[in-house]
Amino acid sequence: MLYRLLADATLVMHLLFILYVVLGGFLAWRLPRTIVVHVTAVAWGFGGIIIGYDCPLTHLENWARLQAGQESLPSTGFIDHYLTGVIYPESAIGLVQMLAATLVLVSWLGFVYVHARTHHRTTRTLQAPARPV
Repeated sequence: MLYRLLADATLVMHLLFILYVVLGGFLAWRLPRTIVVHVTAVAWGFGGIIIGYDCPLTHLENWARLQAGQESLPSTGFIDHYLTGVIYPESAIGLVQMLAATLVLVSWLGFVYVHARTHHRTTRTLQAPARPV
């Protein structure tokens, strides 16, 4: 039972990680220090798709599933098992990947815009001449 809970918790963490990769840049608009974590998550997430290295969350889930007497994920991995063909059709993989990359790019461009605007406003306020009383 404990291993099944671990497998399920890993599945949830994996889904949250994917959501963070795609949407976490928007969080950085409000919490600018999180941009470094987001860039790292995107590098890891997209690197796994582009380069094809294995995800440790997939390994953890597979291990827990096997310990619980369940089948491991197919060799195609987490996304293909839980998302492709379930959340979006298999024929839309390229479109979904493009949409995810576009959302990341938009969030980063928005981050730069928001951060530059805030920095400009702060600099302008600091340089404003004192008004006579």
